[in-house]
Amino acid sequence: MTDLLPLMTYCFVMSSTPGPNNVMLATSGAKFGYLGALPQILGQNTGVAIQTFITCMGLGSVFVAYPVLHQILRITGAVYLLYLAWKLSGSSMGAARESKPLTFWQAALFQGVNPKTWVKSVTLASVFMPIGMSLPMGALLVTVIGSLIGLPSASMWALFGVAIRQLLTDPIKQRVFNLTMGAMLVVLAVSFLR
Repeated sequence: MTDLLPLMTYCFVMSSTPGPNNVMLATSGAKFGYLGALPQILGQNTGVAIQTFITCMGLGSVFVAYPVLHQILRITGAVYLLYLAWKLSGSSMGAARESKPLTFWQAALFQGVNPKTWVKSVTLASVFMPIGMSLPMGALLVTVIGSLIGLPSASMWALFGVAIRQLLTDPIKQRVFNLTMGAMLVVLAVSFLR
């Protein structure tokens, strides 16, 4: 268990700190409630799990061998985050009736361009793979631990959105929230370009 503590700590920090997934989950929780955000939570965690497993099975070595691919992915992800920030900063609670939360598949596929998820999965593959286990078993262990920690962390962010939902009935507070969430995505996008 003590050998797994650094892995669990890393997964907790990466899953619970602000990032594209968590900002979008807080927004979905605020706009659509927890049940409305649940497909997004499950899709996000499924996408992260698949990406982690595949990366631990060897995809991470491709990024090490060809760093330009990682750079292309970071730029693509940052541009997409800027687009999301622009969309988010202009949205309103009233628009929630016309809009819909991310579906399971949209959230799962988003992980392919989410720079934070790529950083997490490559780090898990290169630093935290268990020694003395077969590659598939080690990849499965890392993936399961990441998922077990990621699911409640994602739920926490959606529930945060639900908790502040009543505050957001005031148009000024809602605008501040949307601009803050959009600004967080911009900061994340810029940080991924460094």
